[in-house]
Amino acid sequence: MLIAACGELLSRELDAVSVVPQKNTPLGAIADTVLGMARAYADDGATFFSGGDLVNALAAYYYGSGWLHFGLAYGLLSLPGKKAAGCPFTGSTETLPPALAAKLDEKTRRYARLLDTACASVVLAPEPDTAGGRFARRVIAIGTCYARGGQNSLAAGAEEEALARFSYGHGWLDAGVRAGLLALTGNREIFTI
Repeated sequence: MLIAACGELLSRELDAVSVVPQKNTPLGAIADTVLGMARAYADDGATFFSGGDLVNALAAYYYGSGWLHFGLAYGLLSLPGKKAAGCPFTGSTETLPPALAAKLDEKTRRYARLLDTACASVVLAPEPDTAGGRFARRVIAIGTCYARGGQNSLAAGAEEEALARFSYGHGWLDAGVRAGLLALTGNREIFTI
């Protein structure tokens, strides 16, 4: 997907999304946080994109999509009239200009390490056989799946796709920690808590 198209998809979904839990409840507060983080990263992506920083725009849009899709899957957010959120991984990821190769390589490899560290730094917070425990396992599985997929993309020379996968997966894990579904066993500095 083109970086601009990913940003447009994220913006359209954020414009249409609604918070499901009642305000002034613990779940309402979590929903507001998840939505706020998704919006903040969409805004960051737009700022980076308009300034020509395509590497950071790519990472921000996919990270924000991870937060948004977490909120939708957890039932905190809803997209009226839609059964599921749009997939930012349709088609191939835009190839960035050669002048950005060094920045892309550095950021992709750094985000690969961050996501691997994040996956190794979380455990289930709720009891395993509860609904929360089952969803927390799903969040960890998604983070791990996108870490593995990003490594496969990196090995295939598709650095843009790898960065998108690492960013998206980390968004899911970050949201899971912020929602209280995942407990940290270390490396707190790589999460937005």
